Amino acid sequence: MIDVLLADYRNPAHARALVELLDSYARDPAGGGTPLASQVLDELPEALAARPQAFSVLAYDAAQPIGLVNCIEGFSTFACKPLVNVHDVVVLASHRGQRVTQRMLARVEEEARARGACKLTLEVLSGNRSALRAYEREGFAGYQLDPAFGSAMFLQKKL
Repeated sequence: MIDVLLADYRNPAHARALVELLDSYARDPAGGGTPLASQVLDELPEALAARPQAFSVLAYDAAQPIGLVNCIEGFSTFACKPLVNVHDVVVLASHRGQRVTQRMLARVEEEARARGACKLTLEVLSGNRSALRAYEREGFAGYQLDPAFGSAMFLQKKL
């Protein structure tokens, strides 16, 4: 039985599950292949708890944490409403193919609607075909305003 719930960052079990799952994702080639720094592991739950715009969803198989979605609320100026960016999606290899992502994203959508969000956004690496298929099954699609200007691209500048 898979249970899906909103994480309580101040709950030690949830905090531990969050950093362990996120670290497993960071170590995976799809997450960059590098473990998280010990400072991140130590400070992340409290840093997220200090941000009311952040929320996370955890999935458990009995007592074992198996999935995580981290979300950050942003704001759509065009809609004058919040939006929710799905920032990290993690499912342990042992539970992939069991629609855990589907169940977690349904809980994310429920929370986003409760916050009055107009949309969910996410980024996915173009080579991560299984994740892309999972997101498309859940209704995610490429973003564009006017086809003449093409599709949106995700860029970054590290500081």
